[in-house]
Amino acid sequence: MAVFDGTAFRAAASALAGLALFVSPLAAQQRRVTAQPATTVPAPPPAPATPDLPRATFISTMDNQFRAQDPNSDGKLTRAEIEEAERAKLLANAQAANRALFARLDADRNGQLSPTEFAGQVQQSPVPDVSQTMNRLDLNRDQVITLVEYRAATLANFDRLDADHDGIVTGAEMTAGGVRPQGR
Repeated sequence: MAVFDGTAFRAAASALAGLALFVSPLAAQQRRVTAQPATTVPAPPPAPATPDLPRATFISTMDNQFRAQDPNSDGKLTRAEIEEAERAKLLANAQAANRALFARLDADRNGQLSPTEFAGQVQQSPVPDVSQTMNRLDLNRDQVITLVEYRAATLANFDRLDADHDGIVTGAEMTAGGVRPQGR
């Protein structure tokens, strides 16, 4: 079973902090803008500056995160302890999402969901875009597809796929025609 002790963790955190100091100047250099676009739209305000992070603060934060995952306080993290900590985080996130959903659905804020409020969780589905289907099948462009139009369009596709014109479209002919055979 893999374990991580506090000393190894601090060494890794120290190495990461050193790497961040190396990468930061490169990232800052890549963010520089050399020219302003000619536009009448005002530029968005600059992002707030990232506060400085002293090494001691970084190590303290890492140590606190380590201790939070070490319930028996033995200075070592087992796989089981890490898994349990991750499970606890996932559960907390799911519970927070559930509370937010309940609050959003509870329109009258009475702490209960009525059938009408509960139905609010079902979102209106968008109207599907059937324009390609209509263009392909509605041969006379009257926005109505008759059985005759449907058969004419689909049989034309069958005939296109039936390369040897024997009245049977094989799996190989479908594949050659760019169609994935159904049920396979």
